[in-house]
Amino acid sequence: MILIDNPYISDFLIRTIKENNFEIISTKEAKSLINDDSLNWISENDAKNIILTSPNPIIYTNSENSLTWIFNNLKEINLPNQIRLFKDKLKFRELTKDIFPNFLFRKIKIDEIQTLDIDELKLPFVIKPSLGFFSIGVHIVRNKSDWYTAQKELNYDNLKSIYPKEVMDASTFIIEEYIEGEEFAIDAYFNNDGEVVILNILHHMFSSNTDVSDRVYSTSQSIIRKYKESLEKFLNPIGKKADLKYFPLHVEVRIDKKGVIKPIEINPQRFGGWCTTGDLSWYAFKFNSYQYFIQNEKPNWDEIFKNKKDEIYSIILLNNNSGFKPSEISYFDFDLLKQDLENILVIRKLDFKKYPAFGILFTETSEGNERELKEILNSDLRKYIRE
Repeated sequence: MILIDNPYISDFLIRTIKENNFEIISTKEAKSLINDDSLNWISENDAKNIILTSPNPIIYTNSENSLTWIFNNLKEINLPNQIRLFKDKLKFRELTKDIFPNFLFRKIKIDEIQTLDIDELKLPFVIKPSLGFFSIGVHIVRNKSDWYTAQKELNYDNLKSIYPKEVMDASTFIIEEYIEGEEFAIDAYFNNDGEVVILNILHHMFSSNTDVSDRVYSTSQSIIRKYKESLEKFLNPIGKKADLKYFPLHVEVRIDKKGVIKPIEINPQRFGGWCTTGDLSWYAFKFNSYQYFIQNEKPNWDEIFKNKKDEIYSIILLNNNSGFKPSEISYFDFDLLKQDLENILVIRKLDFKKYPAFGILFTETSEGNERELKEILNSDLRKYIRE
């Protein structure tokens, strides 16, 4: 069963729902996003009854916003509690503290940020909303200067969100130790036997050690072959602790030079936001992550990679780091951008006056041409902006 909500659903996910005749819950939000009466729409009341009476309900959501429906309608089953274990970063750290006993974290209210004595804390650390999304309100603090910058920005006015309170709540923050290493994002699900099935692994590239943006995520054969087995071993005990079955998730971790994996966060009941990582598995590897989850299937990676070179497939979020206010921008020149990237597979243009980004790209890059990804990673995008 599919639960759709704002802000976005891709044509690929709509086509997946249609071609497989997957049940889709007929919420007001879903109907506003999808104008197609031929889908297998099911009323909210019928959906609720089916889920509550099923021993193993299968639900995929496209958006964090969908969690509100689950919390409001499915109180009689354990799913809302399982989701909260991961959605609330404090609860997640509590859940995993015996697996990672030396990991330091603490809770702080937004009103306490202005008076907190940084000398009490071990540097470096990360401060972020306990309930957050899209890197909003996330700061890496390495010194007092970083802390003063964070203090200026972390207030209610700056953190007003387009997302509901169940998704983004700026009242409570978590301070936790900074995790060293390369960052990766993983789409996976726990199957009917409670075993983890990995559907994608992406390297999250950063332009500097203070960058927290979501500009570039890349996957490839070499990345998946290198990390799949160790990530399965890492995720399985977490699934057992929370008793997860038929449970999709989008995981963020860091892996240090010794291969030690530490979790940043786990996002429940979905893959990467804005139909990004879930769609990318089709463009990169020609299998459908949504279909695999709902039908309890595993990718045959050896078969997938049999005839592939080591191309790099990337999601590029064109976040507005230009310094221009949206009101100062006439349009973003996607035609010029096409000249700077080897092979753009998908362009999704966003309303930059409503969202903090111009669009999302899926790209294919030949092995040896990684320079183009580093250039877009470090770009302020002013080259493509027309006033």
